[in-house]
Amino acid sequence: MPNPVESKSILLGVTGSIAAYKAADVASKLHQMGANVTAILTQSAMQFITPLTFQSVTGCKAYTDADLWGGEGHVTHIGLARSADFLVIAPASANTIAKLAHGISDNLLTVTALAAGCPILIAPAMDAGMYSHPATKENVDILCQRGAVVIGPESGHLASGLTGVGRMTEPDKIIAHVRYLLSRNGPLKEKRIVVTAGGTREPIDPVRVIANRSSGRQGYAIAQAAMDAGADVTLITAPTHLEMPVGCRVISVTTAREMLQQVLSYAEGADVLIMAAAVADFRPRNPAGQKIKKHSNLLVLDLEPTEDILAAVANMKAETGFPLRTIGFAAESENLIQNARGKLEAKRLDMIIANDISAPNAGFEVETNRVTLLFADGHHEELPLMTKLDVAERIIQQVIQWL
Repeated sequence: MPNPVESKSILLGVTGSIAAYKAADVASKLHQMGANVTAILTQSAMQFITPLTFQSVTGCKAYTDADLWGGEGHVTHIGLARSADFLVIAPASANTIAKLAHGISDNLLTVTALAAGCPILIAPAMDAGMYSHPATKENVDILCQRGAVVIGPESGHLASGLTGVGRMTEPDKIIAHVRYLLSRNGPLKEKRIVVTAGGTREPIDPVRVIANRSSGRQGYAIAQAAMDAGADVTLITAPTHLEMPVGCRVISVTTAREMLQQVLSYAEGADVLIMAAAVADFRPRNPAGQKIKKHSNLLVLDLEPTEDILAAVANMKAETGFPLRTIGFAAESENLIQNARGKLEAKRLDMIIANDISAPNAGFEVETNRVTLLFADGHHEELPLMTKLDVAERIIQQVIQWL
């Protein structure tokens, strides 16, 4: 299942801003994701960066105003506009934003934008005071009302030496927005998928917790793969250090009890629940209200079981019919298939992903995983070592087959 950027024709408009050097990074990364990227530089942009830079990182011709009146004549912009699946303008100067808002098409970029019928994303970049000016604010509002997506600008140090709102959004975030917007007509369009991720934390006292080694990578990869397929995704996540995926609803929780409450809330009416979180099995029965002081005596913790989220979901499904499908995970250190099969049957799951956490390069805190998919009808599928995103895509392929 390719990412939604692959094979898409993306126009990248570059305008006059010191942030133009970041546009080369945007072009390069989109190209690496499989997109066909064509840059259009304004005259002002060429004061900061050259067309050759973009040709070098994309393998495609970069266009300038000279091409508007060149050998292809006045149809150049029509050809560019008709072939584009997406138009990104990054950085977008205040001047170009004003032209786009009022239909002024006096250069190749703005005349192409006027002729284009594809989605457009604009990443403003300008110096202090310019973005907050009422004229710029009004122009941005006009573009948003017409359906353009405007991201940023961010606050930070500016070229003038001042600090304020005007920095172009970073390339990775721009690309994440492009990826999300291009995914909306995927095979899971309008399907509701709930994903849990990360390891819950159960308090011992205000400072210490019982936790586990889950990084959340597998759950976040599943959320991304589901969005790539067009789904509306709710990600219920325990604390992690990962970047929140662009485009999904993120619900932050800490404890197993909090996760149970949110899962039951969002799984109601959902098409699929994928429980990738590592939920603590036990918690202190009586967490201390104050920090427990270190002393020479042994500390004894009285533990009690946490809520069984999948059992609660199974009961809800029996009563309401939702979620339509439920997928669980089984992280085991022994008797992998036997233990996973037992959990699959006990929790009335449609599928469970079993992974041997003792295996090298698999399980917690690594980028790869080696899993076995077990299904309710009794068959199973063993996957080789692969990235967690590849595992996520295989899971979502199964979801597509079901739905």
